[in-house]
Amino acid sequence: MKRNILITIIIALSAIVPAKAFTFGNETLRYDIVYHWGLIWKHAGAATLKIAPSGDNYNAQLSARTISWADKIFTVRDTLSCSMTRHSLQPLLYRKASHEGDHNGLDVVKYSYADGKSHAQCTRYRSGRTTNNISLETDGQAYDMLSIFYYLRSLNFKGMKKGATIKTTIFSGKRKETITIKYAGVETIELRDESKHKAYHVTFAFTQDGKSKSSDDMHTWISTTPAHVPLMLKGKLPIGEVRCYLSK
Repeated sequence: MKRNILITIIIALSAIVPAKAFTFGNETLRYDIVYHWGLIWKHAGAATLKIAPSGDNYNAQLSARTISWADKIFTVRDTLSCSMTRHSLQPLLYRKASHEGDHNGLDVVKYSYADGKSHAQCTRYRSGRTTNNISLETDGQAYDMLSIFYYLRSLNFKGMKKGATIKTTIFSGKRKETITIKYAGVETIELRDESKHKAYHVTFAFTQDGKSKSSDDMHTWISTTPAHVPLMLKGKLPIGEVRCYLSK
């Protein structure tokens, strides 16, 4: 569940013109994480997503945790944070603190830019010591698992054609991945409180070296309101699936 809880929230679209003058204020969004297998629908955890302006930058944070019954199977206490520029949502620093089962770790990605390329110094810490320190680069803009989410929300969905497919790059703590995205159009969805909403449906997949899949395809639904709030997300697990619903 650990990868799908977070990464279904954090998705990528690029090479599409962003909406004009899209800005974020102080915002907090909360999600219920639900496990689904056959006839079983079980509330398994919660996620909180925050962003706030700070001078010329934004600071954002995503935290996710399992609740008591799910802790007995697999405990998750993860926090992702990043800083990015306000004028272009260009990432500057990304951190992932993970506490998953018996695993504890910290990944740090520091960005720099030159000659039309994105560069990153990626450091991984396990048990308080450095276990990996590598450099990554790619042509054009790269993102991480949190900054890409806000770039997605700034896009002009009304200018997108149904069926359009786009690729972009993500830097993690140890590698770069390609995300292939397909825009599936506008749909009406129902949340846990039985309220119905029109939403932009996007599917996406992660691959390494543009070839082997890093995970199963995932889905997200973004509100058609000007704020482009993520309403529902879905991803597969080895057994069943996980869904994230915007909560009150």
